[in-house]
Parts: sequence; structure tokens; C-alpha cells
Amino acid sequence: MAKEELQARRYLVRGTVQGVGFRNFARLAATELGVMGYVRNEDDGRVLVYAVGTESQLNALAGRLHQGPRWAAVRDVEEQSAAVQQYSSFRIAH
Repeated sequence: MAKEELQARRYLVRGTVQGVGFRNFARLAATELGVMGYVRNEDDGRVLVYAVGTESQLNALAGRLHQGPRWAAVRDVEEQSAAVQQYSSFRIAH
């Protein structure tokens, strides 16, 4: 069986997603799934997630981002393909 190719995606998460532990939630979910990249708050209130992984890993992460942590209220997750960049972990960017 061929190894799945790495892909990258950007997720822009809208709703009540800042100040509710969303970045830490995303970091833990990505780390658990073996996804690399980063998460950061945007000035407009959204959260940006840049993720590198296989299609199945990214699909699993997307499902978790749609759900969010307990105190979040995710209204929308905009998903875009992105160029693959090398990261050795998944971190919270500031």
C-alpha cells in the first residue's frame, strides 16, 4: 500500500472561538492526530489553523474544528488548500 501524500490546508474558524481555549483545543487535536502546523488568533475574531498531514488526518482534524471545545460556538469553518511547508510539531503561534 502506498504511503499517503502530505497535503496542507488552511482553516478559518468563525464564531465564538477566541478566549474559549480554541487554540489549545486545536493544538491537542492536531498533536493527537499527528498533524503538523500552527494555530493563531486573527485580528478579526477568527482563528486560523494551518495544518499539514495526510488527507485522512486533515479530514479528522476538520471534523474536530467544526465541533470545537466545550465553550466555543463554531459558526463556520472555511477550508482552503495551501502549499505544504515543513513543521516538526503543531504549535500555537502569536
